[in-house]
Amino acid sequence: AGSRPDDAICDSDDLGFFGVLRGTAERAVMLELRRKTGTILAVGYSWMERMEFDPSNGITLYAGGMESVIAGRNLNEEIRPQVRLFECLTRHRVPWIREADEDEVMKSPETATIIEEIRWKSFKR
Repeated sequence: AGSRPDDAICDSDDLGFFGVLRGTAERAVMLELRRKTGTILAVGYSWMERMEFDPSNGITLYAGGMESVIAGRNLNEEIRPQVRLFECLTRHRVPWIREADEDEVMKSPETATIIEEIRWKSFKR
């Protein structure tokens, strides 16, 4: 399993592959994208130009000259009442997202929200 933040410090609920801030009015300053290799990219929500959800490609974030893609399954499905990954991202309520390892992907139910891959690259404005 990947590293997860201390809930007491982040005041977020750990939903397995991402965290969601507990208070509906709470906003994260940055989003940590955590790869299973241990590499982490933190992106400031204030730098986000746009976010895009495409069921066939995943979630794409455009921020500060970077394009980040979050690929997986059920990325816009309701995990619990009022909690969908894409929707929570648009409201700045997600402080971190982490990739699943192969074992977690295989053992997770088909209906679960799974982050299979996170990738990023720079682009020219």
